[in-house]
Amino acid sequence: VQLQASGGGLVQAGGSLRLSCADSGRTLKSYAMGWFRQAPGKEREFVAAINWSGGNKAYADSVKGRFTISRDNAKNTVYLQMNSLKPEDTAVYYCAADRHFRVVAGTDKSDYDYWGQGTQVTVSS
Repeated sequence: VQLQASGGGLVQAGGSLRLSCADSGRTLKSYAMGWFRQAPGKEREFVAAINWSGGNKAYADSVKGRFTISRDNAKNTVYLQMNSLKPEDTAVYYCAADRHFRVVAGTDKSDYDYWGQGTQVTVSS
């Protein structure tokens, strides 16, 4: 599995970005997928997760109501729509894949087996 995250950039507070995560070489449709982020000097933290079918989703409290995770299995892609961005959302965002076919998507780093390279999101005030 080789995950490629994209869509990061610089945006003003209140703006929106959509991150994408895809694997060109392997189907992701049986994997639960997660987004995590890591700000400078901080631990990598959970942001959002979605199970293989899209029927179960989880969000960190800090992003509930602002971020939406979704997936298009036909396109082999997972998305993170980020609205009402805040400066504290600034971080490198990583997508991750869980090969264990969980019904409930995991929210811990240890639940995930494969990680993408990360994409930088910077929110200016």
